[in-house]
Amino acid sequence: MRVLVLGAGFGGLELSTRLADEFGGDLDVVLIDKSEGFIFGFSKLDVMFGRKLAADVFHPYRDLDKPGLTFVRATVHLIDPVAKHVETDSGAFDADIIVVALGAELHPSATPGLTEGGHEFYTVEGAFALRDVLSSFAGGRVVVGVTSTPFKCPPAPSETALLMHDFLAQRGIRDRSSISLVMPLGVPIPPSPAASEALLVAFAERGISWHPETVVSSLDPAAKVARFSDGSEMPYDLFLGVPTHRAPAVVEESGLAVDGWIRVDPRTLETRWPGVYAVGDVTSVGTPKAGVFAEGQASVVAAQIASNLRRGSPPTGYDGQGICYLEFGHDQVARVSVTFLSGEAPVGDLEGPSYEIAADKGHFGTSRIQRWFGRSWS
Repeated sequence: MRVLVLGAGFGGLELSTRLADEFGGDLDVVLIDKSEGFIFGFSKLDVMFGRKLAADVFHPYRDLDKPGLTFVRATVHLIDPVAKHVETDSGAFDADIIVVALGAELHPSATPGLTEGGHEFYTVEGAFALRDVLSSFAGGRVVVGVTSTPFKCPPAPSETALLMHDFLAQRGIRDRSSISLVMPLGVPIPPSPAASEALLVAFAERGISWHPETVVSSLDPAAKVARFSDGSEMPYDLFLGVPTHRAPAVVEESGLAVDGWIRVDPRTLETRWPGVYAVGDVTSVGTPKAGVFAEGQASVVAAQIASNLRRGSPPTGYDGQGICYLEFGHDQVARVSVTFLSGEAPVGDLEGPSYEIAADKGHFGTSRIQRWFGRSWS
């Protein structure tokens, strides 16, 4: 039996690993991704702010070496959920089960002026390029802004503002700089009042200006002004933007998306096509678009597949739980535990920030690399 996994992010790697570890060569797992390797989302900020080198956070897919697992570097051009047929620039694939884990595509050009007058830090290329931009920045008005919803990793803009404070302070130019955070959310972390309150306190302590329920609609590169959806505007010297997110074009063209994203059963992650599942950012399951939720969803799909193959009892459905690490600057990290269940209001709590949780975040990353790639990472 062949399981075709499209996308090698958190969801694709976790699913492929679980199936390979459980079935070995008895199951043909084909993992397809257009990239050469994996990079954690939080590693982009590490490189951007000069805390790590790009080479140190890159994990090549060629290192994947598990029985029954084949990695194919290719771009997916067509998905036929009825025939379970996929076409790529490296050939066509037929499968018994398809799992779509292609994530969300980022479109900086969808916001007028962003590519000409600002910088985005959500793509690998954008975040890594900002390392040199920041190293030559002499201070001034910094605006961190979100251009649309939904967007991946809701804490990331807040983390960026806090880390920017540390970066400018370490370079001795914080006193001649301002930092503004512009977000469409009413509070920084809606599911966790405690986390939101802690962030608002941190913003106030560091002199970071908070602008909630506001969306950046365009930039004027010549005037260096960010314009908002409510008609107001804000001048800037350095703009760091969260670009528009959309489902990959191949998902839209294949008829998988409804209202922009793939609808799935919130407990099983199966689409309306039997044997076709979707996990992670490409879905509208109701959890935030973040790697840890994709990982949790992948574990549920792996259990579903294993149960079907062995004709066992149906496994426990997806519980909507996840843990998010939140950078507060000053080398301290908090941990936010949240639960999203269909039809219920999300709930979350906060631990930290502390140095101990910063170490735990490090262990989180190293443990995934060990499990997925079979090697250590420091």
